[in-house]
Amino acid sequence: MGSLTALLLATPIFGFSLQAPTIEASLNVPAHLVAELKVADASASGGGSQAEYVAETKRRNSIASIHRTFGIATWAAMTATVAVGAITYYNLYGFGAGQGDNPCVSGSAVGGDWGCNGFRPIKNTLAIATTALYATTFTLSLMMPDPDNLSEGKGEFASTLRLHKTLRWVHFSGMVAQALIGIVIANGLLGLDRANDYSTLQALATAHMGVGLVTWGAMTWAGALMVF
Repeated sequence: MGSLTALLLATPIFGFSLQAPTIEASLNVPAHLVAELKVADASASGGGSQAEYVAETKRRNSIASIHRTFGIATWAAMTATVAVGAITYYNLYGFGAGQGDNPCVSGSAVGGDWGCNGFRPIKNTLAIATTALYATTFTLSLMMPDPDNLSEGKGEFASTLRLHKTLRWVHFSGMVAQALIGIVIANGLLGLDRANDYSTLQALATAHMGVGLVTWGAMTWAGALMVF
């Protein structure tokens, strides 16, 4: 996966905002009565004023659609980055190939001679785009209130939402690790070069690729939780 040059400070919930089953769908209750029931319940449970509850609910619903769009874009960008990163990794290091028989040396690189260096700017551009989208999705998730405390219940939806939130720490950790390893590889911070430190660079690249796959898997799982 490409080097993520911008180190993230936090993590988003993957860009699909999970929606609790609605009262309208299950009981066929008119929308205006549902709103009144929610407001009454919030007031009875000490959840703040009616106006505050209604305002937070409207704000959550408004942000949710934007959050979902950016989340899909984040996943798509990461998928592309992983794909191009895998090609780059194969060209430079093969799958356990030595310094004298990796694809770029043996002439079997994807894209030929161009592929040994040509995929790098594409990979880096995709990585930067993924980072920017990821950070944006996180900001939107922070702005989204949860007046109903949806993840604190005992039902199936609450359980799914808790897992969804847990997975964000997995892909957040992956994003941070990707950035750190990528910066070391791309900028030669340890003074490593392919001529003298091939094995070390290959190990770092393998770790970088492995972490990228785990990060992508965590984000895919988080998204699938609300789709299926």
